[in-house]
Amino acid sequence: MARILTVWVLTRTVLLLCVFHVLTAPGPDVTSDVSVIYQGWYEVLRTGTFPLDDVTWQYPPAAALTILSPALLPFLSYATAFFVLCLLADAAVCGLLLYAGRRPGKSPRGAWFWVVGVALLGPIVYARYDVLVTAVAVAALLAGARHPRAMGALAGFGALLKVWPVLLLVGTPRGRATRRSWTAAAGTAVGVTLTFLVAMPGALAFLTFQRDRGTEVESLGALVFHLARHLGWQGEVRLNYGSVEFLGPYVPLVSTVAQVLSAAAFGWLLVWRLRARARSASTLADAAFVAVLLFTTTSRVISPQYLLWLVGAAAVCLAFRTSRMERPARLVLVATFVTFLEFPVWFSHVVASDPLGIALLLVRNGLLVAATLLGCRALWRQTVSEPRAEERRSMPGQVSRAPSGDTYASAP
Repeated sequence: MARILTVWVLTRTVLLLCVFHVLTAPGPDVTSDVSVIYQGWYEVLRTGTFPLDDVTWQYPPAAALTILSPALLPFLSYATAFFVLCLLADAAVCGLLLYAGRRPGKSPRGAWFWVVGVALLGPIVYARYDVLVTAVAVAALLAGARHPRAMGALAGFGALLKVWPVLLLVGTPRGRATRRSWTAAAGTAVGVTLTFLVAMPGALAFLTFQRDRGTEVESLGALVFHLARHLGWQGEVRLNYGSVEFLGPYVPLVSTVAQVLSAAAFGWLLVWRLRARARSASTLADAAFVAVLLFTTTSRVISPQYLLWLVGAAAVCLAFRTSRMERPARLVLVATFVTFLEFPVWFSHVVASDPLGIALLLVRNGLLVAATLLGCRALWRQTVSEPRAEERRSMPGQVSRAPSGDTYASAP
């Protein structure tokens, strides 16, 4: 534990020096979103309304709490308070993983993975509010095995911070655990949403603010246009809806394909839930990690901070000795460092679609695709294929049937 804490302190000191501009990372300033965009939203939100005239506000209503959170430290400037709160969230995740790693059947490798993964992603971790969301998600997954209601409430609240934590519910065991966690998630989400609808106008405006988005330049689908620019494609790269996107011919088609792939991914998750025959202690976290991988890889937007979601989910998986997600987790770790290279270090090359920029995206997105496929394969084998084969070996000459009953060994 002492070594983990030492590395955490050293690496986080470097990250803080970067966001406070004592050290300067190559490329664009990643902290401008906090000092300009977030603080601008803060000034609007504190008046009791959402930023209805700003289409870059594309977040569920509870995200307002993260933007307003620096008010908890009124003796600091807005940006400084935000960075400090992100540091505290980072420390909380590390502490949760360290505590979990000391329990029977657990391992400290989850904490190591978090400490290294955050360091590799760079200062953007403290310059976006995703680390606050990831802290809620990690707490939900670690609570899931013993406290399904708490897990559901945290997942429901996390979904109102940034949607993706709803994916944590995909691996809950069938029966009582699913009823408790899903009911708690729905109740929390509805309750928080109604509170915001009553208290602040425009709580659901984010639902209409993404209709005209293009394909973000770092996404998997964007590779089509990076290559097409060298073949005379007549589109453009422009800051649009808060991110750098491709706009022009065929962009809506590629965006639609990305959405179809996301729908297919969720279809696969549904089939997995129906076919799974056995569980281990890590199945809840493993399924969540695979779900977040599928969502991230097929998205028409893969912002750098999305890798933090994967690092958090993978860290929880690795905290369990029974998890088979080590290989996809290692690929995510490499992809995290490549993400730091493509943003902010060489982002100008990505925007220019030059050979270096294209190579970085090919490597990063290729790693994410490989991690997704390996994760899906490992989850399917452990919960579907191998249990079925074991049933056939133990019941020769008979048609095997899935075990029934409301237990953790039953299909989720």
